[in-house]
Amino acid sequence: MRQADVSRNTLETRIRVAINLDGTGVAKLSTGVGFFDHMLDQIARHGMIDLMIDAVGDLHIDAHHTVEDVGICLGKAVAQAVGDKLGIRRHGDATVPMDESLVTSVIDLSGRPFLVWKVALPTETLGTFNTSLAEEFWRAVSSAGGLNLHVIAHHGSNSHHLIEGVFKATARALRQAVELANLRTR
Repeated sequence: MRQADVSRNTLETRIRVAINLDGTGVAKLSTGVGFFDHMLDQIARHGMIDLMIDAVGDLHIDAHHTVEDVGICLGKAVAQAVGDKLGIRRHGDATVPMDESLVTSVIDLSGRPFLVWKVALPTETLGTFNTSLAEEFWRAVSSAGGLNLHVIAHHGSNSHHLIEGVFKATARALRQAVELANLRTR
């Protein structure tokens, strides 16, 4: 089984992320940030990845450390679960509509981290979630997981729909990239 369990304990956060890349989309999430939990659920559902995240952070300040550290742990967990990458597709892409929004996400599990983020978010907050944290999360996943990730919002006017489109498209692209294809590439 392609699984990983990663923990991170800092002065600001205590995070544990467990994944099963060969799962069925089951999620058990507790970050203390409702909108973020909703987005993480999209990774599990649309990526068909079993995902357990338990995060305690300094939310009395804001959600930044929690969101970023969950991203670091998720990136490390993906990298550990795919291992040497032998036999996986390695590349994945998806374009997902979410009401008035349309988002494309393209992933290469290359080992070379890079994030291209072309998503203009019209509002600054959704509940207690600062919308700029969506980019911070995916930057942390990319850096810690060693993946090349391009996220492009073609259009959209609702920040919730745009961010949800990002999470769904990236989850689907990740599903493709980790698929076992018996290819002899890395």
